[in-house]
Amino acid sequence: MPKQINENLSDDQKRVLLEKGTEAPGTGKYLSHNEDGTYSCANCGAKLFESDSKYDSKTPGLIGWPSFDKSIDGAVEQIPDSSLGMERTEIVCTNCEAHLGHVFDADDAPSGKHYCINSVCLDFTSKDKN
Repeated sequence: MPKQINENLSDDQKRVLLEKGTEAPGTGKYLSHNEDGTYSCANCGAKLFESDSKYDSKTPGLIGWPSFDKSIDGAVEQIPDSSLGMERTEIVCTNCEAHLGHVFDADDAPSGKHYCINSVCLDFTSKDKN
């Protein structure tokens, strides 16, 4: 459970950020979003990803959620996750410990790492407003 909870979260945001849920593939508002700026934690507002690290993944099983190849230094923590009968690496916000998604090795990612993040976990600020 996160260290702090934003009282204004939607039910979907609470289910994903606080209860480690997942949004349905292909439904997130940031899946095809390509504006320049910064993606932040919807729970606490901490900056997580810059838009230049967002890319369109072609990796089967990972298509359907916003894809990033790196986070802002120190912004996310990686935690082993053996839920659902598989070994994965969960990503949480370092600041508030809210669930964001998972990171995987991926050949199509520029850095070799694929951060598969739920849109409901993110807020976006365009570059001209930063």
